[in-house]
Amino acid sequence: MKLYLAIMLLLPLAGGLTSALAGRLLPRRLLEFLICATVWGGFVCAALAAASYTAPLTVNLAPWITAFDLGAPLSLYLDPLSLSLAVMVTFVCGLIHIYSVFYMAEEGDYPRFFALLNLFVFAMLTLLLAENLPLLYLGWEGVGFCSYLLIGFWYQDKANADAGRKAFITTRIGDTALVIGIAWLFQLFGTFSMVQLNGMAFLIPGGVVTAIGVLFLIGAMGKSAQVPLQVWLPDAMAGPTPVSAMIHAATMVTAGVYLLARMFPFFGGSAVVTSAIAVTGGITAFYGASCAVAQRDLKRVLAFSTISQIGYMMLGVGAGAITAATFHLLVHAFFKALLFLGAGCVITAMHHEQDIFKMGGLRRSLPVTFWCFLAGSACLAGIPLTGGFFSKDSIIGALWLKGVPLYQALYVLALITALLTSFYSFRLVYLVFGGETNAHIHGSRELKVMELVLVPLALLGLCGGVLDLPGYLGGGFLGHFFANLAGGKAAEAPQATEIVLQAIAGALALAGLAAAHVAFSGKARAKRIAEADNPSALTSFLFHAWHFDDLYRLLFIRPYAALSGFLWQRMDEGVIDDSLDRLAQGVGATGTWFGRWTAGRISLYIVSFAAGGAAILGYLAWVTLS
Repeated sequence: MKLYLAIMLLLPLAGGLTSALAGRLLPRRLLEFLICATVWGGFVCAALAAASYTAPLTVNLAPWITAFDLGAPLSLYLDPLSLSLAVMVTFVCGLIHIYSVFYMAEEGDYPRFFALLNLFVFAMLTLLLAENLPLLYLGWEGVGFCSYLLIGFWYQDKANADAGRKAFITTRIGDTALVIGIAWLFQLFGTFSMVQLNGMAFLIPGGVVTAIGVLFLIGAMGKSAQVPLQVWLPDAMAGPTPVSAMIHAATMVTAGVYLLARMFPFFGGSAVVTSAIAVTGGITAFYGASCAVAQRDLKRVLAFSTISQIGYMMLGVGAGAITAATFHLLVHAFFKALLFLGAGCVITAMHHEQDIFKMGGLRRSLPVTFWCFLAGSACLAGIPLTGGFFSKDSIIGALWLKGVPLYQALYVLALITALLTSFYSFRLVYLVFGGETNAHIHGSRELKVMELVLVPLALLGLCGGVLDLPGYLGGGFLGHFFANLAGGKAAEAPQATEIVLQAIAGALALAGLAAAHVAFSGKARAKRIAEADNPSALTSFLFHAWHFDDLYRLLFIRPYAALSGFLWQRMDEGVIDDSLDRLAQGVGATGTWFGRWTAGRISLYIVSFAAGGAAILGYLAWVTLS
């Protein structure tokens, strides 16, 4: 097992370093093969580890941080949670790497791109497999740094560079809270081991547990783009589409959910923390879905969809249903990667056009992309019998079974969000693939290969429900696999209740589909396209994402810019620089005045000597007489 885990981590690291240091020296095809092979090699190791897994274990690879009483070795921890996510990450990222080879076929700076892509996978695996908090934080910062460089990959464009900086700065807020929580835990318990910390919460007052839990929640808000730190994720679409698929499906945005699930045994006993997680998730899920309804950019629709779906996962964690949250995380990785990669096929075929109101008729031009995208949209909408239906409704059902007014209110909010999700999912399908178009479609060999990558993801998304059959609230495979995980098994519902909950959720998904059909098919579609340039006040509000960016610009950016301008122009230039300039001018003027005495006139020199001698004699006389 130790060999499997070590190789799983070292392969993507070696691939990233090889591409960064020697990528220009190797033939492009050879480099692309090596880059893909390292990730698929990691998947093979993850699959072998899963096949030989029997019980949770800790693997010590080497010493790392050792100073006085502070110790944090390179230690890995394998349990059902980390193992399932490691298998998913390596598999999905392996498909994204193959897709990237053809999507970036005309990119000249390919060694940098593939190096960052591989290092991204390495950082995420480090985060997942870490046994102690400093190693987890190393992976945490690694995915943040790689995402910053990949979002701004085309940094020559100012908008792309700004998007990368925005993501980096916004996530730093959460990272600061997380590192404070880590330091506080070490100060209290003298250990960084998450396995040990999860069993020590009873040793400290409940208020301290709550405070630390809130700090970890803020950290998760930043990485997983939860309200109010969600503003960076829509702008992250500036990066190449494969990067969007990795960030949104399998890596960075799921890190916050994983952190809270991993540390749930520590703060799960605090009702304040779990309620805060659930409320954050509920508000974020509704926010993302409402914004997605009004977007015009294909990738931004999917970006807000990701914000919403991560909110569902937070709802699961807040309800104590770790199995349900992980179930949705796994299935979401499949269908969201499918949707982003499908969007990449559409954008490539449309000559990099991303406005969905300028698309249409692509079901005939791109039949493979259409059917796969339709499968992903059905999963996202939660159409009955798809993987997304079972995973999403396992969370919604867990909320209802809590039987607490707060969670029942969140249950209603989650249902409303599910209706909106179904509506915007099929709005996207009707606008992109429905109707007619006169646009010239760019077909190529690369595009055909890119479409083939969509097929396994579509099958996994549609069939993902088998992961937790026969019981969608924890009675299936994942329920048994996670049986010993704290919070892993949600309360089981009576069969009649389960059927009713499923029927309600399924009916809402179908209602959203029907509403999208009425609004965006046939003549109604042409009407909606004609009205798109004159949106209503509500549509404009949702299009601008509730004006969160404007609010932050008003509350933080403008005051900071004004303070910076004052300190720069008034203090730095007006006081410091001006005083130095005046001092220099004074010294120069004094030197010029003294320089007039060196005019070469003998009489002036004699007078100067006499004046100096008189001054010396006067001083001596004053000293003597006093």
